[in-house]
Amino acid sequence: MEMEMENHRSGGFTYMGRKFSDISVNDSSSAFSDCNSDRSGEFPTASSESRRLLLSCASDNSDDLISHLVAHLDSSSSSIDEQKQAAMEIRLLSKNKPENRIKIAKAGAIKPLISLISSSDLQLQEYGVTAILNLSLCDENKDLIASSGAIKPLVRALKMGTPTAKENAACALLRLSQVEDNKVAIGRSGAIPLLVNLLETGGFRAKKDASTALYSLCSAKENKIRAVQSGIMKPLVELMADFGSNMVDKSAFVMSLLMSVPESKPAIVEEGGVPVLVEIVEAGTQRQKEMAVSILLHLCEESVVYRTMVAREGAIPPLVALSQAGTSRAKQKAEALIELLRQPRSISNGGRSSQL
Repeated sequence: MEMEMENHRSGGFTYMGRKFSDISVNDSSSAFSDCNSDRSGEFPTASSESRRLLLSCASDNSDDLISHLVAHLDSSSSSIDEQKQAAMEIRLLSKNKPENRIKIAKAGAIKPLISLISSSDLQLQEYGVTAILNLSLCDENKDLIASSGAIKPLVRALKMGTPTAKENAACALLRLSQVEDNKVAIGRSGAIPLLVNLLETGGFRAKKDASTALYSLCSAKENKIRAVQSGIMKPLVELMADFGSNMVDKSAFVMSLLMSVPESKPAIVEEGGVPVLVEIVEAGTQRQKEMAVSILLHLCEESVVYRTMVAREGAIPPLVALSQAGTSRAKQKAEALIELLRQPRSISNGGRSSQL
């Protein structure tokens, strides 16, 4: 039987006259909790001066205090300890008060804070990263932070910073990537392989932050290719194989986003992704099952070899079960995949058979 399947810009596809939508962007909102203001914990000690400054900032007359702190960020007039104190106060003042984030940016804090991110003192670098993260929570500040040159120093912090600096740099890059024009610039600055490394080797929070940043950045096609070339499929498959990782959904959303580039398919297969995806169809949550079927559909749509591989992993029984008991969208996708797997030799691609 002739089969028609084509990708659409929306990420959906048509199979045998029926249009299937991929997982929509809205579906990911509960999987990805956005990075909030810094979560590095309060600084170990807060001096009496620190407490006094924070109390004074709680009043309406915080402008003078902010100007004072910004002046102390300058290395030419302040010691490292004074810079640390000023960055710490700015980080605290911008943590929970949106109005302070705007005031601090307008007071000229962004460029000196970016300078701190390049400091050889790792604690000072961490404070600078964290303050920039907090300022980046304000939409009005994102363009200014990026245009002031923050991307490359944040990428360096992602490579060489403390664990907290790496996590907060990932969050700050996520925030900046929410401005469409910044996605490519961040990708071209070397962030993608570092985020992939964080996804593979970091703690849970680092993995969560890295996956969220990668999900945002990989809406740009060239970043998808970079991510696949950087070996992202290995940690994604590993996290999806571990139902206790609390990363199955996030990893599946990232993998699903990458399916629009051809390089993703052999990478999934090479990293052992097929049995993992079939297991998710069998044992995952309803949402995980639908995402796994969606990925398998993309994998199999043009490859007889991959269809045979998926069928041999025992995919048809759990797909049949899903087609009978899943959500309406999951049922449709399961039925489409069953059709594909049951007719592995029936594929037409411009009049010639496609094997891979």
